[in-house]
Amino acid sequence: MRGGQGAARAPVIQFTNCRILRGGALLREDLWVRGGRILDPEKLFFEERRVADEQRDCGGCILAPGFIDVQINGGFGVDFSQASEDVGSGVALVARRILSHGVTSFCPTLVTSPLEVYHKVLPQIPVKSGGPHGAGVLGVHLEGPFISREKRGAHPEAHLRSFEADAFQDVLATYGGLDNVRIVTLAPELGHSHEVIRALTALGICVSLGHSVADLGTAEEAVQSGATFITHLFNAMLPFHHRDPGIVGLLTSDQLPTGRRIFYGMIADGIHTNPAALRIAHRAHPKGLVLVTDAVPALGLGNGRHTLGQQEVEVDGLTAYVAGTNTLSGSIAPMDTCVRHFLQATGCSVESALEAASLHPAQLLGLEKRKGTLDFGADADFVVLDDSLHVRATYISGELVWQAEEARP
Repeated sequence: MRGGQGAARAPVIQFTNCRILRGGALLREDLWVRGGRILDPEKLFFEERRVADEQRDCGGCILAPGFIDVQINGGFGVDFSQASEDVGSGVALVARRILSHGVTSFCPTLVTSPLEVYHKVLPQIPVKSGGPHGAGVLGVHLEGPFISREKRGAHPEAHLRSFEADAFQDVLATYGGLDNVRIVTLAPELGHSHEVIRALTALGICVSLGHSVADLGTAEEAVQSGATFITHLFNAMLPFHHRDPGIVGLLTSDQLPTGRRIFYGMIADGIHTNPAALRIAHRAHPKGLVLVTDAVPALGLGNGRHTLGQQEVEVDGLTAYVAGTNTLSGSIAPMDTCVRHFLQATGCSVESALEAASLHPAQLLGLEKRKGTLDFGADADFVVLDDSLHVRATYISGELVWQAEEARP
């Protein structure tokens, strides 16, 4: 129920005894919700002369915008890069299970795959609103196959591609269409990449730089062509060097278009990025940091052998490797764990840690009016957290969709 007379007649719910994250600060205010949106109580009082139909005591908890994961490869045994006749049921399972992590929206991510996988899988992952069934799907993140062989990481070399002369048509032929796509990760040093970046951004698709050996100049040119994101900073790219900092140098570059903010993903799982590197990135460019899980299908399953697209992955404790190698292969840390580790590792404020998992990914995708915020008029997607940032409950469109066992009445 969104907007119009129907929303005006919907019950008003007032969440009390809470601290809400709004405008970069935790405020001791109530949160008012009606018809799936955040409500301005002053308009309710003075224009409609109404009060709340229901009050819910939050027990002093924090209410933050729902987390948004823009890079998640699967989880709970589901591999988004495996073709089947019923991809949707796997996406639905992951969407439901990540509610307990505070995630209310996500971008299912496909790693480098054969063409037939893209052609079969992509039409089966439509954009979908969240609800009691699970977190909302914002569109697919295609990580590869147009990436560097040298920095392919866990991506299978046999299926990597470079751009042909008619580059954008090559992209369309590879993926079989872009209707459900929200993000494409590519290596900007590949020939014809800049015309591809311009074509993708003209369609409203976010272009991310990653799995790349690009120098800083090449990365800056890619941003000038429209790229706005860096896939898992520090991982699968040239290491920072003082004479040519590579893609990492975009965080402090003075060659970006006026008014353009570069965002960068960080896997804050305690494995992929040393705490000192996390601190360097955050202090250099705090407003661009986007927490991602880069979770693999082994998320939630424990030790053993699992898949990631065409590769076999071995999980040992908190680490996932390409089987038989020491190459990291995504993460098995849920988003709420990443938020807590990021807070502890960087010493940043609670507000900054929460915004890195909510506001910043929403801004990256141009959704900051509706998602990643508790401003009036935004979607009422939010997470209830205790002081140690453990998830107590998750709401989508103002509706309770998950609650911790001990929090239930």
